Amino acid sequence: MSISSMQAQKDLAIDPRTMRTSVIAGSIGVLVHWFDWAVYAYMASTIAEIFFPETSSTAGLLATFGVFAISFFVRPIGAIIFGRLGDRLGRKRTLSIVILAMALSTLALGLLPGYETIGVLAPVLLIVTRIVQGLAAGGEFGSAAAFLGEFSPAKKRGFGVSWLEFGSLLGFLMASFTVLILSSVFTPEQITGGAWRIAFLITVPLGLIGLYIRRRIEDTPEFKALQDLETISASPVQEVFRRNWREFLKTCGMEIFMNVTFYVVLVYLLTYQEVNLGFDAGRAALLSTLASALGLIVVPLAGAASDRVGRKPVLFTAAIALTVLSVPLFALMHLGTGWAAFVSTMGLALILAIILGTHAVTVVELFPTRTRQTGLSFAYAVTAALFAGTSPYVLTWLIDATGNTLIPGFFLAAVGIIGIVTVATIKESRGISLIKPQDLEGTDEAEVAPASV
Repeated sequence: MSISSMQAQKDLAIDPRTMRTSVIAGSIGVLVHWFDWAVYAYMASTIAEIFFPETSSTAGLLATFGVFAISFFVRPIGAIIFGRLGDRLGRKRTLSIVILAMALSTLALGLLPGYETIGVLAPVLLIVTRIVQGLAAGGEFGSAAAFLGEFSPAKKRGFGVSWLEFGSLLGFLMASFTVLILSSVFTPEQITGGAWRIAFLITVPLGLIGLYIRRRIEDTPEFKALQDLETISASPVQEVFRRNWREFLKTCGMEIFMNVTFYVVLVYLLTYQEVNLGFDAGRAALLSTLASALGLIVVPLAGAASDRVGRKPVLFTAAIALTVLSVPLFALMHLGTGWAAFVSTMGLALILAIILGTHAVTVVELFPTRTRQTGLSFAYAVTAALFAGTSPYVLTWLIDATGNTLIPGFFLAAVGIIGIVTVATIKESRGISLIKPQDLEGTDEAEVAPASV
């Protein structure tokens, strides 16, 4: 059977109900991950007081963020583990495993006794929960992106995969609202006394609902095709670096473009506006919330636009805008007026949302099905650990060293150039089949595992 006929049969088999279920199954894990991630970040000072009380407030906060950083640096390990499992055993199994791991690690954190109860064992166990969370997070993006891409009809694949990032933004918003409600209902003493646990325990039912949905879905048509053809890769990690290293490097470029912009606009910008521009915390938080809300609207629209005009035109638009407009938008932000702060923040958020709506489907279409989950997972995790997670620290250091508060604008402009170069190296992939010639070869017995694995 030809590649084109396989794609046509798949598209006919995917009805709207199946599409809706796959979108929920694919995006709910990302929502759970970013909800947990944001809650931990928002409640860092409370966690520092509970798990590192013997240190100064600053040292405790640094220790809390140090634990936070550990979860970033174990992501590549999780990416290799779950990427390999997904390419050998199927997307469905890894989707179920990673969301269960995230839910259990968050449950453990929500129930974890503090330093006053079990002493030094408390921060040790805190580290363990974040390591498990980081390992699972390393496998979530690749699993969910491959699943959504392979379950979406070719003509609507950009729109289908864009819901992955809709889930991440919704997780951010839910976390901010949860922390806001807790702060409104409980006193600071009550929060440190135990109410802080509520924010983490809320994640557990979300994770269990996601697990239930993911266990009821079937595996993707592309992976089933590999099973039928008996061309499942026995060594997807080695195959990525031996046969798909070009696709891997292009994906790294794309994920640097996305990840750094994401962390600067949605994570660092709030602190920057408070510390460097003198915005009060409430104003900065409101702007951050509005930025995420704008993203919820624009991300699916950007994905749908890429289905109509192509991936490259949409991504080129975002990359050029980031390169040309970043410095002017930060300069506008310096005016300090309400309208200037709003326009500049929303401008950056709009550019980010266009990137978020299109980056995942573009990299999904780069890889053959045999190595798709491994390649996506590892590239995403490595760039997040090396570039995205370190961006706030690098920007803080650069501003302190140079005294130039427009540094974040120049930083994003450089990231935009990386985006332009990366997009230029990628062929237009709108509507292509996700079954590639490499998936049909299966001639090297050293690389092919039995389809029943």
